[in-house]
Amino acid sequence: MTPINLLLICGGGSSEHAISLMSAAYLKSNLESIAGVNLMQVEMLAGGQYQTLDGKLVQLNADHQLVSEDPAIAAWKVDYVVPCIHGYPGETGDIQSWLDLINLPYFGCQGEASINCFNKVTAKMWFSALGIPNTPSLFLDELSPDAIRRTEDALQQWGSIFVKAASQGSSVGCYKVDDPAQIPAILSDAFRYSPYVIVEKTIIARELEVAVYEYQGEIVASLPGEIVCASNTFYSFDEKYNSSSQAITHVVAPNLSTELSDTIRRYAIKAFSGMKLRHLSRIDFFLTADNEILLNEINTFPGMTPISMFPKMLINNGHDFAAMLESNIRSQV
Repeated sequence: MTPINLLLICGGGSSEHAISLMSAAYLKSNLESIAGVNLMQVEMLAGGQYQTLDGKLVQLNADHQLVSEDPAIAAWKVDYVVPCIHGYPGETGDIQSWLDLINLPYFGCQGEASINCFNKVTAKMWFSALGIPNTPSLFLDELSPDAIRRTEDALQQWGSIFVKAASQGSSVGCYKVDDPAQIPAILSDAFRYSPYVIVEKTIIARELEVAVYEYQGEIVASLPGEIVCASNTFYSFDEKYNSSSQAITHVVAPNLSTELSDTIRRYAIKAFSGMKLRHLSRIDFFLTADNEILLNEINTFPGMTPISMFPKMLINNGHDFAAMLESNIRSQV
C-alpha cells in the first residue's frame, strides 16, 4: 500500500476557529489509525499563515511542498489535504479553489459546491431548482429604506422572522425578530457580516439533521437526528458549542414515522447529488406539526467535536468513521 503524506489544516481565523481545532483533534485520531498515512497538522492563523503544532511558521507552495524559511527544516512533500476549517475559508470554497488550482487532491466538497451551499441566497435557489421544499424568504442586497420596509412587510405577513447574514456559518449573524422596532438595527448588524441578507419566515418545527456521506463508493444518508432547543430559543452558536447549552440532541429522532424519515433521507441525497457535494455533508431540515418537510441548510464540513451530530449519526448508521475517511482518500491518490 502506497504511503500518503497527508496534511491536516485547521483553524482559519474566523469565529469558528476554535471549533475547527476541536474537530481537527477528532479527525487526527481517526486519520492516525489508517495504515500508510503520514500525518502533519498545521493551524491556519487569521492572516493566512500556517503554523505547525510546535509553533513554526510554514507555507504550502504550488509544488505541493510544506516549506519553512528556516533552512534547517526540510521541505515536506504533501500528497493529500484534509481542510478541517469551518466557515471562512474552508466552507466558503476559497481553500478548495486554491487546492484545485495547484492540482492537489483534498477531502470534502469542491469549491463551487462549497460556495453554493455557504451562501444562503444561492443555496435556496438551488433547493428550489431541485424541487426540494424550503422556508419562505426574501433577499436583500443593501441596507436601505426599501429593505427595511420589505422586512417590516414580511414580519407583518409571517408574524415572526429570522434575519440572516447570507454568508456566515454556525448561526453567526442570525437574529430572530418579533418586534418591528428591532428591524433597522438588526438589518444593520446583519449587513456587517455579509453584503447580502436573507429574511426567512420563522418556522415552528422540529429541527432534524441528516449525515450524508460517501462510503465505499455509495452515497449514504443516516437516519435523521434531532436537536431540541430550550423553550423559545434557536440553535445559536452558543447553544451549539457552549458547555452550558440547554439543547438536547438525539442521534435518532424519536417518534418519527418510517415514511417521513425515508422522505427526508431522499431529499438529503437529492440535495447532495444535485448540488454535486462530495465525501460528506450535514443536511438540516425543519419538520412542522403538519408534517411539512423544509430543507433549512447544508453544512459542507460539519463539526466533529465531542458533541457534534455528524460522527454520531454515521457511527449509528453502522459505519466506521476512519473507514469512511480512508475509502474517500484512497479513491483520489
